[in-house]
Amino acid sequence: MIKAGFKLRRHCVAFVGSVALSMSMLMPTAQAADGDVTEYKLNNGLRIVVKEDHRSPTVAHMVWYKAGSIDEYNGTTGVAHVLEHMMFKGTKNLKVGEFSQTVAALGGRDNAFTSRDYTAYFQQLQAKDLSKVMALEADRMANLVLSESEFKKEIQVVMEERRYRTDDQAQGKLYEAFMATAFQANPTRYPVIGWMSDLQAMTYKDARKWYDTWYAPQNAVLVVVGDVQPAQVKTMAEKTYGKVKPKQLEERKPQEEPKQEGIRRVQVKAPAENPYLIMGFKVPKLNDVLKDRDAYSLAVLSAVLDGYSGARLNRELVQNQKVALQAGASYDMTGRGPSLFYLDGAPAAGQTVENLEQALLAQVKKVADEGVSEAELARVKAQLIASQVYKRDSVYGQAVEIGQNVTIGFEVGDIDRMIEQIKTVTPQEVQYAAQKFFDPDQLTVGALYPLPIDPNKKNAPPKGLSH
Repeated sequence: MIKAGFKLRRHCVAFVGSVALSMSMLMPTAQAADGDVTEYKLNNGLRIVVKEDHRSPTVAHMVWYKAGSIDEYNGTTGVAHVLEHMMFKGTKNLKVGEFSQTVAALGGRDNAFTSRDYTAYFQQLQAKDLSKVMALEADRMANLVLSESEFKKEIQVVMEERRYRTDDQAQGKLYEAFMATAFQANPTRYPVIGWMSDLQAMTYKDARKWYDTWYAPQNAVLVVVGDVQPAQVKTMAEKTYGKVKPKQLEERKPQEEPKQEGIRRVQVKAPAENPYLIMGFKVPKLNDVLKDRDAYSLAVLSAVLDGYSGARLNRELVQNQKVALQAGASYDMTGRGPSLFYLDGAPAAGQTVENLEQALLAQVKKVADEGVSEAELARVKAQLIASQVYKRDSVYGQAVEIGQNVTIGFEVGDIDRMIEQIKTVTPQEVQYAAQKFFDPDQLTVGALYPLPIDPNKKNAPPKGLSH
């Protein structure tokens, strides 16, 4: 599956855990449950992170490759996600489908997801069977078989997935057009699933090149969370992943986004029940965990606007002014590419996207002019932190948090540091963020204008859609 980022329905393909407000990055997983995190690095460069959680005899096993759509180029967009599909099509030692069949026979479940920043593969099962899935995953890290016949069948599944998730979804089409307008040079502009013309022209050789380029132990992170002993995990990893030879990684070229020098707008007309609006401001992201105060201020501002059911956008625009059926704010402060602060929503009956645009901007301006009270800020922080603590119940959720952070360049300990920094954000910093970063010259606006829906057209999920 393709991982979307946050509750603004990004319409990639699917999502694994919400990262709304970017605050899923802030869950203090390093202290959850039994708490201990141990790290190793094998001789071939594979980084291993083990998190102990002995509450049940289960384990989450994940391999994260630092290779997502942000590493793609024109002509082969979508190849990261296509290869994710092909990773289930057999190795020199396993037949097509045998990987998942083996995991299922152990009583476990497995899947994968692709994002702009990474591609991840996971299994959840009994801890006693960990060595078996480590052997399976290490095998396909080194011995994937990519046949032309299997590729031709699977690329049809991916293209149908794209039709279902994007081409036949009005908001999906709008989001895709919006991102391609907001960014010109940076590959953040590409849809994770790829442009249809690139999928149609893609061959198994393109997927093979992607695999040969990025699927190397020194470009991967192994995350294991659950009822395990770190020393035993290291021993098992050395016997399995340790046999995989490193590769010469391709040099990553900088693809810097030119400075935006004026508001950008894009319109999409498509069959839909309601109009829809997306607005995105180019804003700073988090690089230095202890110094980048602006990122934390923007994260808290997002929570002030839309961090809980009684937050400002829902209360003012939906309940009081009745200008919107739904209104939201989102900001993902971490990632390998540039960041946007999003405002989005659907106008209420009798209202237009233009009305909603002004209403959303007015709420940001209100914070810029009047600030937020200590009481409101305390309530927002409490809601925000509580929503993250809840995720500690899942070993899978803990593994995702660790994998996300480590793969994009942070350390496991940074998870705690981030949440501590969030706690120190002041009302003055939130007000300053609202004043500083909402320059219209850094704004992109996408508007959906609905066309009549064909009552005879059905949009059913394609067969075989699981990744």
